[in-house]
Amino acid sequence: MTEDERKYWVAFSVFPGVGPVRFRLLREYFGSVKSAWNAPERELRAVKLPEKLVSEFIAFRKKFDIDAYLRQLSTLHVSALTLEDAKYPELLKQISDAPFLLYVKGLHNSKPIDLTRTIGVVGTRKITHYGEDVTKRLVAGLVANGFTIVSGMAYGVDAVAHQTAIDCGGKTIAVLGCGIDIIAPPSNDRLYHEIAEEGHGAIVSEMPLALRPNKGLFPARNRIISGLSLGVLVTEGADDSGALITARNAGEQGRDMFAVPGSIASPYSKGPLKLIKNGAKLVEDVQDILDELGIPSHRDSSIRASHATISYKAQSADEQKIIDVLLQEERHIDEIVRLTGIPISQVFSLMTMLELNGAIKEVGEKRYGIVRPA
Repeated sequence: MTEDERKYWVAFSVFPGVGPVRFRLLREYFGSVKSAWNAPERELRAVKLPEKLVSEFIAFRKKFDIDAYLRQLSTLHVSALTLEDAKYPELLKQISDAPFLLYVKGLHNSKPIDLTRTIGVVGTRKITHYGEDVTKRLVAGLVANGFTIVSGMAYGVDAVAHQTAIDCGGKTIAVLGCGIDIIAPPSNDRLYHEIAEEGHGAIVSEMPLALRPNKGLFPARNRIISGLSLGVLVTEGADDSGALITARNAGEQGRDMFAVPGSIASPYSKGPLKLIKNGAKLVEDVQDILDELGIPSHRDSSIRASHATISYKAQSADEQKIIDVLLQEERHIDEIVRLTGIPISQVFSLMTMLELNGAIKEVGEKRYGIVRPA
């Protein structure tokens, strides 16, 4: 594709009335994107576009300065990736309404983003302590097995998923429902810069620069999250959560749906439970995801784990469960019981043996942590 043709792909991405379907129609009818952009008004009407849309487009192209917009992209270090570019994600290209252009912001470094092993991790903005625990635990395991984490950089589960991927030395992709130059919510400013400017992944959007977020844009954003992913994992969410839309998109796109069960008394477990009832894979640990995707377990030695290894070798599966939850962070005995699912009487017995063997220690107020190697 010539640079002259490419700039008209960019131009069409700024006009709000043309999405993937109309863009394909115009391109096929006129033979090139440049010809479609410059087509006489009478020919645009012949394509059977709505009268109002044609009038709005004619007015838009008269005042839109393509070259100034391209200079702005360059200043912001934002790339424009078209559907025909070799670097366009193959998984995303497979969906029926793939964006014809993606804006991308990310630092090129020696370790590129792996787009062949990606998983979407989404959920409620009103994350609970349980939701945070399971999101961190599963994302850490996914990163250790070489996955790139895809999410929407919203409050709650999204932000925890991105940050955990970064903390574990992995890569993450944030898909925005606004212009790529808009940090929303503003509280994720640090996270945005870590992903976009410090080599931890990429920010992507199909929306033009300066477009503010609004609810109407999120369904389009959600289809990109699922489209970029082999499957979508919902760790926590209400039964009307936007995360369920992302999961349903995954199913419609032929991707796997995964959900973490939670308490039937929690409103934020209703979403995952609904997905499980409708056929999503129930996830207790990372192995459930690997098995469903047919991917052998493989912990990438180049990935920085969120914890140090320990020399003690667990004597049973239940001991290993306790070690796994404590490897992430120090925890109260009640948390250990809840996260492992082991009866409390058995937990006390197992932890006594782990203490005697020097694997764990009490750090105060019934809180326990791993004994790290010196």
